[in-house]
Amino acid sequence: MTIGRSKRGVLLSVGVVGLCAAAWALPPAPEAAMSRTVQDATLQWGPCPEFMPKGCGISVLHGDPAKPNADIFFRVPGKAKIPSHWHTSAERMMLVEGEMQVTYAGQAPTTLKPGTYAYGPAKLEHDATCTSASPCVLFIAFEGPVDAHPSGAGAKPAGAK
Repeated sequence: MTIGRSKRGVLLSVGVVGLCAAAWALPPAPEAAMSRTVQDATLQWGPCPEFMPKGCGISVLHGDPAKPNADIFFRVPGKAKIPSHWHTSAERMMLVEGEMQVTYAGQAPTTLKPGTYAYGPAKLEHDATCTSASPCVLFIAFEGPVDAHPSGAGAKPAGAK
């Protein structure tokens, strides 16, 4: 059986549309796996909010810090004091380098050493001190967008002038 030229064109068009529809229905390509260390030369360190200590830095490891589920490294110089502040999001942390004492409002201070996991509830005020002479680096996974707001009387939100 022979198919006329116009019918072949229709069949070809239907076939192309069908392939395109099938391609659109495919799940997106999976994300590439990755890993980083604090010593990774490709890390891009940006500034911390103004109320944080001089020399503080943040490196985004994964995600968009303006959206939920971003992961960061947070670094402060040795002996630096991190003033009382709070986050809109809960934060899951693990100390990577240094030694840090953290105090959440209404709770006893806790000392973090490399490998120590800590959880900070959303909006709970806390402060910290990097008690080691060397810098402290925390891995922090935020449930919501990344932010930090200074606590106390007269405190301005991060970024406010």
